[in-house]
Amino acid sequence: MTTKGLLRKQVIIPMSGDNVSSFMKNSSLHIANINRNLRNAKSDILVDYLHSENSGITVITNKVAQQSDMSIIDNYVKNLNDINSLQVDEP
Repeated sequence: MTTKGLLRKQVIIPMSGDNVSSFMKNSSLHIANINRNLRNAKSDILVDYLHSENSGITVITNKVAQQSDMSIIDNYVKNLNDINSLQVDEP
């Protein structure tokens, strides 16, 4: 799901609480890797920061993400070794 606020854009990735805590341990590394993947795909968006919630991760971007951008972010999250990808839903 993508929402557009006045000052920020969000991509919400639902996942279990265990995955959220594992993912957020290295959040700065994940931001850098996601941005690298987006630049390699010649996307105009960049991840500004990550926010954790009980129901998942909120990825804050500089622009509204297109479907292709969301799939890049989703593929990155699902391919991580330190989380259970079966407990990650589509954004």
